[in-house]
Amino acid sequence: MKLPGVDKAIVPEKKLTEYLLSETHAVGRFKARFFRSLGFNDSNVELLQKEILNLANSNNIEDIEQSNYGTKYIVDGSIKTPIGKGVKIKTVWIIEKGKSQPIFITAYPA
Repeated sequence: MKLPGVDKAIVPEKKLTEYLLSETHAVGRFKARFFRSLGFNDSNVELLQKEILNLANSNNIEDIEQSNYGTKYIVDGSIKTPIGKGVKIKTVWIIEKGKSQPIFITAYPA
């Protein structure tokens, strides 16, 4: 099953720049090491954004979790990197209660 509403899915740029690629974020800095080692950085954020959206559009849901805020969906798949390497990652999305648009939360190595 595909991510519900995948055609409306968003990957907020701020989530990438201030978290996933941030070398100073308390949690994100560990993920930043991984993504930066693959060539992603502040100058090509839109490429990471595009790859994450492509992953969501091309792969099925691996897991579903209920939270106080809505329904979380785990979608695994591969992305292309600026250094020419394909890499598998897990992505986490949420559809907040009462809404229908999936919003990207995080990603990490699969």
